[in-house]
Amino acid sequence: MTTPIPITDSGLLRLMSWLSPSFPVGAYAYSHGAEFAVERGMIKDRKSAGAWIDFIIEFGTGRMDTDLFIAAYFAAENNNSKNFVEVCGLAKALKGTAELGLESRAQGEAFLHTVLTVWPDKNLQKFVHDCKDSAIEPSYTTAVAAAAAFANIGLHAALSAYLHAFAANIISAIVRLVPLGQTDGQKMIAALEPVIERVLKDAFERDLNDIGSAAINVDIMSMKHETQYSRLFRS
Repeated sequence: MTTPIPITDSGLLRLMSWLSPSFPVGAYAYSHGAEFAVERGMIKDRKSAGAWIDFIIEFGTGRMDTDLFIAAYFAAENNNSKNFVEVCGLAKALKGTAELGLESRAQGEAFLHTVLTVWPDKNLQKFVHDCKDSAIEPSYTTAVAAAAAFANIGLHAALSAYLHAFAANIISAIVRLVPLGQTDGQKMIAALEPVIERVLKDAFERDLNDIGSAAINVDIMSMKHETQYSRLFRS
């Protein structure tokens, strides 16, 4: 188990910038399969929306991304480009649908473009080049993890912020789709605090060999979304 590193004021400001809804990764364009779940009636109110999000974080993409984030962070912390490329390849392979792959890949590319333009980092640039040489594009998860490690932002803080931002984006999409009030959205975010804490605790007690997902309905909804007649989101 890794001992959490206290976050500095500069590290906190960097995380707030990177994971802000205004950071240009296009997160607002993705619903992570929620759009078709709303059309199907699986998400229809705050209770069902909360259950949907909780399951994704604890047993779906949230769980897998947590393991990938930790592995990518350690690869960057140890300046091990080979391991990072392998983690990025695993992240790509674990995406259950074309749209979920696009969601992760496009946001990762946009994130890295902006970070390397505003906060240039030779180590991070090398990692990106090595991935390109292997015909692998870093996922959003692995990109944020590596950037955080090279910026000396503590793993626990960076991962907590990443999971919170990931969940908040899906909640924002659901609030618009159902629709729900903004207060309902904030209630769901507040209810996620113990879920995220539990996911983090479990993550630091296992290794990458335990990676996996049980959120089958999310993949099915994503597949259905690919051919949905009328839609607002890209996933």
